[in-house]
Amino acid sequence: MDNKKAVENLDKVISKVEAARLRVSEHHIVKIVGISKYSSSQDVKFLYEAGQRAFGENKVQDLKQKSAELEDLPLEWHFVGRLQKNKINNLIDLNPTLIQSLDSLELAEELNKKLEAKNKKISCLLQINSAKEDSKTGVMPEDAIKIYKKILETCPNIRLKGVMSIGAHVEDRETIKNSFKITKEIFDSLKVYGAKYCSMGMSNDFELAISCGSNMIRVGSSLFK
Repeated sequence: MDNKKAVENLDKVISKVEAARLRVSEHHIVKIVGISKYSSSQDVKFLYEAGQRAFGENKVQDLKQKSAELEDLPLEWHFVGRLQKNKINNLIDLNPTLIQSLDSLELAEELNKKLEAKNKKISCLLQINSAKEDSKTGVMPEDAIKIYKKILETCPNIRLKGVMSIGAHVEDRETIKNSFKITKEIFDSLKVYGAKYCSMGMSNDFELAISCGSNMIRVGSSLFK
């Protein structure tokens, strides 16, 4: 990818996001996170120069490498992959803007313990398995509000900022839409507790997610191909 291609890709995604969000409301704001896990640091730099600021990685080692290679740029790094307990300290040291994949109370408690030891705080989203698929991690939707409140009460070093989910892995658009609606309903219930972000929608379904109320999307192939 070169600078011209980066500008073209970003413009296409922004145009689609704008059209989708305006169908919801002219006041509805959507944050784009570029998922760079299959891309080089140079590609991230091209997109930065085109105007993109937030990027996501799903492996701690990749995040460490790219954030180091691009440390001179004011990038916003998100961790979006499954977090293994033995990688928690390494991730904390990288100080990501947001961990989007806090997928259990147990992980939250372990993360909070490590944060306390380092006298640090970190922002996270609670991951919800709204489609109830065995292939996905995350809390069950019927438990999400209870677990969210429990983390707020017992994990003071975690700043919960909202929820994240991945749409149902099926072809049927109505089934995918329903999984998004479930997450959005939970998010709405959590606004009273300060929930700010409802992160749902990826390269193949972000327009549908936005129509259901998503205000943060994770786009990979559409930006980096």
